[in-house]
Amino acid sequence: QVQLVESGGGLVQAGGSLRLSCAASGRIFSINAMGWYRQAPGKQRELVATITGGHNPDYADSVKGRFTISRDNANHAVYLHMNSLKPEDTAVYYCNVDHLLYYKDSKLDHKYDAWGQGTQVTVSS
Repeated sequence: QVQLVESGGGLVQAGGSLRLSCAASGRIFSINAMGWYRQAPGKQRELVATITGGHNPDYADSVKGRFTISRDNANHAVYLHMNSLKPEDTAVYYCNVDHLLYYKDSKLDHKYDAWGQGTQVTVSS
């Protein structure tokens, strides 16, 4: 009923840029915080950036000044603009929503901790 679909990953050289997109599909009523996480091979999934419904962003120290998170509330979408990419940014990037309301059988229902399928970002040196 509710899905998060990511796009925009790929292969880029160090110093390059990529833009990730994530859109929530379904009969969405509202979405709270949205965010991006990443998981590199052999490592735990880590927070990259989050943004509240009021467009207040927060970033991991490792990406501050290089990445920008934004969202489009009308289209239930979140974006991650990544500049000055480094090889250590290589990972699978996942979109996350901590809480949303959606219509299920004409009634509002809650969905917590929703995840996208992930998109690969590879930065070559």
